[in-house]
Amino acid sequence: MSNWDSFTAIDIWSHRIKTIIWVFEDKNLKILWVGVSQSNGVRKWNVLDMEQFKDDIENSLWEAEKMTWEMASQVYLSVSWTWIDTYVSSGIVAISWNEVTESDINRALDMAQNGFDFSNKEILKVIPEEFSCDLESGIKNPIWMLAKKLEVKAHIFTIWTNIISNIKRGIYDSWVEVADVYPSILTASEAVLLRRQKELWVVCVDIWASTTGVSVYEEWNLIHSAIIPIGWENVTSDVALGLRVSIDLAEKLKVEYGNVMFCKEDWIKDEEIDLSKLSKIETWTVSKKYLSEIIRARYTEILYFVNDELKKVGKNLMLPEGAVITGWWAKMKWLLDLSREVLKLPATIWVPEDSDYIAWTSVADPAFASVIWTVLLAQKYWVGKWSLKLNFSPGSFLKSIKNLFSKIVP
Repeated sequence: MSNWDSFTAIDIWSHRIKTIIWVFEDKNLKILWVGVSQSNGVRKWNVLDMEQFKDDIENSLWEAEKMTWEMASQVYLSVSWTWIDTYVSSGIVAISWNEVTESDINRALDMAQNGFDFSNKEILKVIPEEFSCDLESGIKNPIWMLAKKLEVKAHIFTIWTNIISNIKRGIYDSWVEVADVYPSILTASEAVLLRRQKELWVVCVDIWASTTGVSVYEEWNLIHSAIIPIGWENVTSDVALGLRVSIDLAEKLKVEYGNVMFCKEDWIKDEEIDLSKLSKIETWTVSKKYLSEIIRARYTEILYFVNDELKKVGKNLMLPEGAVITGWWAKMKWLLDLSREVLKLPATIWVPEDSDYIAWTSVADPAFASVIWTVLLAQKYWVGKWSLKLNFSPGSFLKSIKNLFSKIVP
């Protein structure tokens, strides 16, 4: 990058490509500009047209660079694809000098990866859930503890090699180097959830185009994660089929008139939507209540799948902090009411200004939850950290960046 104080993060999905260039200034994170472009080369989380994908990446980068006068040479990626798999595994090692070091932790995490066939997959991240030293369990940070045996329970995030190779190829051909890749199921929850929420049990629901990410936290640890292959693109398809209209018109109807609770409000008089105001072809009208019923059915299905994931870890109806919903289509009207009805839990919609760590409001939109936290995770992994820190301090951030540059700058 032309300025070592600036950072670039890109969020890739099948509807939009978002690029953020930002700096760490005066103890606050300051966004210089956000570049958003259409994603025409990716569908259903597959790169279908490499040339179009390259153009989309370049357009998003160019929009951000031309407004900031910063030339990005390294980027951190956030991806939310159905090809991302998660595994839970354990690893155990003997401690050489009866004192746990970072080397011992890394060996335990390597042992946790044994027993799986990763021949056609690339490991994105290995996140420890908890450690055990001899007979003492539930440890968050075992560094410098005295023990003869160290055991770790970890979550392994992988992606198919051919998928990530095509993504990197398209970015490399745009004259940009990929510094690291992060699953948005991880970055979104780190951006959305506060320390207090992670302590008291909470689920993060990240609604995107073709997927919905689910992350469950208990006592500051990630205890379960999953990707549901249903998103708001399925809602658009349902509207198009149910109303017999084109996809483009269905998208307009969903954005301008969509909600998930209209059919439950009996006191509201039903209205007719004049399609001639939205399309030059269609001249008839549709019921706003019928549109709501179509949208509600698909969102209800998504929430039922979320509840199924909670049942797998015995946390359905058992989360004091409830559900924190984010993502591009977390802003659907009356979604909170539907979430409380289906999940039987408290529910909130997150925006960046709610975070303890973020001091700006220029991107106060759930759609940016994943990308704005990608670089913060990046700096933690770049300096060789084996786990996510629970606390963030400006001093530690600057120190880690200084250590990084001392390694790569002569």
